Amino acid sequence: MAAWVAAAAAQSPIIFVHGNGDDATKWLPVIWLFETNGYPADRLFAIRFTDPNARRDNSQAEAFRSSTTDQAAELSALVTRVLLGTKAKKVILVGSSRGGMTIRNYLKNGGGAAVVSHAVLCGTPNHGVMATDANLDMEFNGKGHFLQQLNAGSELVEGVKFLTLRSDKLDKYAQPNVGYDGPELKGAENVVLPNLDHREVAFHPLAFSAMYRFVTGEKPKLLKPTAMSAPMVSGLVTGFAGPAATNRPLAGVRFRIYALRPDSAEREGEAVLETTTNESGAWGPLRLRSGLDYEFELVKEGRKVTYFMSGVIRSTALLNFRFLPPGSMQGGRLLIHRPNGYLSKGRDPLTVNGAPVEELLPGIPTRDSVTIKPSAGNLRVELRGERIYARPAEAETETHVASLIWE
Repeated sequence: MAAWVAAAAAQSPIIFVHGNGDDATKWLPVIWLFETNGYPADRLFAIRFTDPNARRDNSQAEAFRSSTTDQAAELSALVTRVLLGTKAKKVILVGSSRGGMTIRNYLKNGGGAAVVSHAVLCGTPNHGVMATDANLDMEFNGKGHFLQQLNAGSELVEGVKFLTLRSDKLDKYAQPNVGYDGPELKGAENVVLPNLDHREVAFHPLAFSAMYRFVTGEKPKLLKPTAMSAPMVSGLVTGFAGPAATNRPLAGVRFRIYALRPDSAEREGEAVLETTTNESGAWGPLRLRSGLDYEFELVKEGRKVTYFMSGVIRSTALLNFRFLPPGSMQGGRLLIHRPNGYLSKGRDPLTVNGAPVEELLPGIPTRDSVTIKPSAGNLRVELRGERIYARPAEAETETHVASLIWE
C-alpha cells in the first residue's frame, strides 16, 4: 500500500481549504494522519485565506471580509503554484464548511475542473445555512444567487469525483429548516458520520478515514498520528480588524515560547525562542523537545495573549497564533478553546482538575470555547484523552487560552 500511496501522491497533491473565519492550522491533525499513513509531507498543502470571514452581502465590498470571488481566486492561485512546484497534472481538494463552497465555485466557474481529480466537502452548507427570500446576496442563503447558481443543473462538475461528509443531526448549520442532509450533493458519494458536529466532520479521525479511503482506495492503518522525536515548527502571528479575524501578518508582536515542566503549567526556564515579528508576521523555526508541552506568549501594546498546547508531535510550518482583541481580556480567567470541534454538556466530557466544566450547555454543539474562573493556578484541562496544563490570566490586560486541537 505504501508504494501505491507514494505513487498516487506524486501525481495528486492534496490542498486543504479551511472555512469561514478559520485558518490553515485547523488541518494539522488531518495532515499529520495523512503523513502517518504514508502520504509524503511535500504533497500536503493548506491554504490560508487572507480575509477568511465572508461578506454579509456578497455583492458589497466590506473591509477585511471576502467575497466568493476573492476566495476562489486565492484558491486558484495556490492550485497553480502547487502544480508548478510539484509538476503534477492534477490536485485533490478537501474543504471544510465554507471552504467546500469555495471549491465548488472554483470548479464550476473558475476552470478548476481541468486540474482537480477529487473534491471532498466536509460539513459544507451546499443548500444553505438558511433559505430565505431576504438578502439574496448572502453567500449562505440557500435561496440566494450564489448557491442557486452553484446548484443549478448538475450539482457536480464533470470529470471530478465528489465526496461529501456530514453529521446525522449534530451540525448546527444543517438543521431542519434546510435539512440535515443539506450538505449532500446529488450524484456524489454522500457519507454520514453519526454523532459528529459541524467541524468534526472535517477534522475528526473518522472524517480523515473517509477522505483517505476516497483518495487512495484503501483504509488507513492508523487513526492516531505518530510522533517525531524532535519536530521542527514555525508559523505566523495574525490578528483582528475590528470584530473580524484576519490571516494578515501582524508586525510588532513580541513572541516567546517556553517549555513547561512535566505535568505542570510552570515554565521549565527561560524562553526557548524569543523574537519580535516584522511585517511578515513569521516566527521560527524552532526544534522542539519530544514529550514536553509548550506555552506560546504574544505581547503587543501593553496586552498579552498566551496559548497553552499539548505536545506538538510532528513538524509543521502552519502554527498560526491570533493576537486576540481587547474585548477578550479577562483577568483571573482561562479560555478553553476547541478549534476543531464544538462543545456541549453531556456529549463532551470536558474537565478541569478532574471536575466537569459546568458552564457548558446541553444539546446541539454550537460553541467552540468556554471561559472559566478557577480557584487554582495550575490547571489540568482534559477532553477525549488530550491533556493540557494551563494557568489562568493574572491581569485584566491578559488572555490565557488552553487550545485543544489534537483529537
